[in-house]
Amino acid sequence: MTAQVIPQDQGRSYRPSTLGRTLVIVFLGLFLMGSLFVNVLLVAALGLSGFEPSKVREKHFSHNSSASDKVAILSLEGLILDGEGFAKDQIDQVMKDESVKAAVLRVDSPGGTVTGSDYILHHLKKMRSERDIPVVVSMGSIAASGGYYVSMAVGDTPRSIFAEPTTWTGSIGVIIPHYDAAELAAKLGIKEDSVASHRLKGMGSFLRPMTEEERAIFQQLVEDSFSRFKEIVRDGRPRFRQKPEELDKLATGQVFTAQQAKDSGLVDEIGFLEDAVDRAIELAGLDPQEVNVIRYRREPTLADLFLGETMSARLPHAEWDWRVLFDAAVPRPFYLFSRLPVLVDSGR
Repeated sequence: MTAQVIPQDQGRSYRPSTLGRTLVIVFLGLFLMGSLFVNVLLVAALGLSGFEPSKVREKHFSHNSSASDKVAILSLEGLILDGEGFAKDQIDQVMKDESVKAAVLRVDSPGGTVTGSDYILHHLKKMRSERDIPVVVSMGSIAASGGYYVSMAVGDTPRSIFAEPTTWTGSIGVIIPHYDAAELAAKLGIKEDSVASHRLKGMGSFLRPMTEEERAIFQQLVEDSFSRFKEIVRDGRPRFRQKPEELDKLATGQVFTAQQAKDSGLVDEIGFLEDAVDRAIELAGLDPQEVNVIRYRREPTLADLFLGETMSARLPHAEWDWRVLFDAAVPRPFYLFSRLPVLVDSGR
């Protein structure tokens, strides 16, 4: 009987295939574990960042970093909501730091709520008064409506508001956003069926046209806030106290270029942040060689550490939830230059 000869590698043909599958499984397992680990860190960073207390840190901006006397640059950027947050934290820091001898408010904001703008202005004026330090404003790309409102913290100080050549400012006015979605609701079979103690309790509903009675009430609310806006501007711009009719011509809600604003007296000078800093040093009577100009920054959060400050700033805060929709539905007056609905959480 002839013995059958089996090729030596035929009996081991399964091994490379089994080894390959094993390597793929191990690789996928490691990949999934790594992905899970990264996502856990991401969720932790985002979640905890919403509950960390807001803190302020100093960063040297210019002049002598070893000098004891400071000029602090405070930043007011984006929408002004309830007035709390980083803007207020910076003001509190100046109140506590006796070495700060002057403040420069850097405004880059289209404004925001009436109450939030007034809250920040109140605390800026309190800071200026209690610390007895000059305040100078440096306007960035936009300092309109509420952004202009808070700029009145300079008081009667001459040459205290600087606008960059490309700044838009002004927009002195008040708006209560309202949208009539009655026709759309009707097409969708939606109608208002609220039960209220009085017909005016539901005023401002976007599910039906506004009545003339409601419009008159809202208009009066706007006029009251508008009157205060002009009063605040007159307090911060002596020119308009003497000639209030000039302010009336400007207070139409229109935005102005830097040159238009300077020509009309809304701002004092066209210049950059460095020019505003130099003016603050001059007003405080400080030696430019012996002053440390600092700028406040947010203290990094866990999200900043894991993702970088730029990326984490683009991500939504942990506080965003369904309250945003309810908050956006509340009629409220704004010192704001915008054509978009305000869909932000005023709790920030």
